[in-house]
Amino acid sequence: MRGRTARTRQSPPVTALDDLLVLTGYADETAFGQLYGEVVDRAYGLVLRVIGDPHQAQEVVQEVFLEVWRKSAHFDPARGTAAGWVLTIAHRRAVDRVRSSSAARRRDASWHDTGWDVSQPDATFDAAHANIESQSVFAALKCLTPLQLRAVELAYLGGYTYSDVARLMQAPLGTTKTRIRTALLRLREQLEVPSVETA
Repeated sequence: MRGRTARTRQSPPVTALDDLLVLTGYADETAFGQLYGEVVDRAYGLVLRVIGDPHQAQEVVQEVFLEVWRKSAHFDPARGTAAGWVLTIAHRRAVDRVRSSSAARRRDASWHDTGWDVSQPDATFDAAHANIESQSVFAALKCLTPLQLRAVELAYLGGYTYSDVARLMQAPLGTTKTRIRTALLRLREQLEVPSVETA
């Protein structure tokens, strides 16, 4: 059982959001869904102000809540509020996205080598954003192998180019592209995202 810092009389009052985030730290998906519903609008507003692009802001918010899910066990209500903790992650992610925009452009250019019609948007991660309040996104991520999950995390959450992902995972570039493409196809199937038609 994970330990939590004991609350003292000097600790700030614990809010309902704090309790939801603490429960999320124990892998309570219902609490996570409620937390998401309470904080997502504020997180999106903050990210949109930093990035200025609604589509990218939606992607970043999805990344934020995946990080919240994974790191929620580190939250300590004695040191700050749940809303502040989540919004700090949101601000850091938004700044990272702005800084990595050139890497994202290089990554987009590399899609031309995969045989996909990159003129069409990839709706996979938009679908994950739309379904994050449900359990479908968690089930979808669990369908990936550890190597596929790591490759997708590096490319889409870490902002790395495919060449960087290949180097970090010590795998050939072609293998890395295939691994990510297969992972996206699996996520599409799990999330019931229509396939992008290729030429």
